[in-house]
Amino acid sequence: MKFILASASPRRRELLEAIRLPFDVLPSAIPEVRAEGESPEEYVARLSREKAAAIGQQHPARWVIAADTTVLLEDQLLEKPLDKVDAARMLGAIAGRTHVVYTGVTLLNVELSYHDTRVAESEVRMLPLSDRDIEWYVATSEPLDKAGAYAVQGIGAMFIESIHGSYTNVVGLPLALLFQMLRKAGLDPLSQ
Repeated sequence: MKFILASASPRRRELLEAIRLPFDVLPSAIPEVRAEGESPEEYVARLSREKAAAIGQQHPARWVIAADTTVLLEDQLLEKPLDKVDAARMLGAIAGRTHVVYTGVTLLNVELSYHDTRVAESEVRMLPLSDRDIEWYVATSEPLDKAGAYAVQGIGAMFIESIHGSYTNVVGLPLALLFQMLRKAGLDPLSQ
């Protein structure tokens, strides 16, 4: 059985490849806009459901995996930076502080009327960073397409002091949570 990953994220693709789950990549074109009053948990859960539904309607017999990740610093959401200036601003805000990474995950099969959405939460503490550190890191371009403006699995790893919760959640797809979801759906990821 081949799953569909409803995401263009190279990180999510790499995580699924690492656990040897067979899948095709079919990104959905759902706009990532937070509704007024929507909590971070509700936001990522809704986006993952909408992404899964968009692809599931096109492929009703297939199992679809969709996810969305955001970063919360106190009451401010830090999504993908708009540009290098925005990336530097975000890094300056999270430097020396703890933030929370939320990922909503949906497993869907339209034909079977099966739907499961869950949210993972991890706390990440970033080292204090100097202006030079931030300028150097932004110049690598790694922060430009990442929620929170850093990649825990890349160069950004050297700035992470600690993670409480799922590391793969911070990368963009909480694998232990997905494993539980697959098992609950009666799917055996070990026999794929």
